[in-house]
Amino acid sequence: MTEFGNTHVIDDLKSLKAIYGEPPLNSLAKEIDYIHPHYRAFIEASPFAALATSGPGGLDATPRGDAAGFIAVEDEKTLLLPDRLGNNRIDSLRNIVTDPRVALLFLIPGSGNTLRVNGRAVVSVDPALLERFAVQGKQPRSMLIVTVEAVYFQCARAIIRSDLWNPEKHIERDVLPSVGTILADLSKGQIDGGAYDREWPGRVKKTMY
Repeated sequence: MTEFGNTHVIDDLKSLKAIYGEPPLNSLAKEIDYIHPHYRAFIEASPFAALATSGPGGLDATPRGDAAGFIAVEDEKTLLLPDRLGNNRIDSLRNIVTDPRVALLFLIPGSGNTLRVNGRAVVSVDPALLERFAVQGKQPRSMLIVTVEAVYFQCARAIIRSDLWNPEKHIERDVLPSVGTILADLSKGQIDGGAYDREWPGRVKKTMY
């Protein structure tokens, strides 16, 4: 691993502030502690969010996605997030059970602005909630109930710089190693990568919910 000297490392807030200065009013005024109707519109239009958590085992950031509005705004202080089928690692859920702090980053295809929500979550298996969020007759295995503490939009610079929504920048799938190839290599052949790749399209259709 490359090592850099520590002579240019910023390790105190005063030095950091000297570089960046004070945030402008618009960077501060956008943050509130509830879901304003304007922010609700972002959440209801979003089919994708990244969920960040922290726990004794470390940090976790995981993608969550479904039809737009899949994270429901129950009221101005509460979000409801169904936990659909996944890889059963439950890293996020294990973290939340021990440390309720969560952060969500909502993306909306075509929009440069993103929305950030910070708060605290609990894992619920309330039968009424599970039934309410059933899709194709299949209930989520649990729900996250998020109590909102901070909400604000993020400006569009990162999306503009990345040109994220430009279809001309989309890469062909075979440019990257397949999941099967990765699993076969990392497991030193214990997993049949070719079989994994062949079976994936059918498996994902059957296990989407």
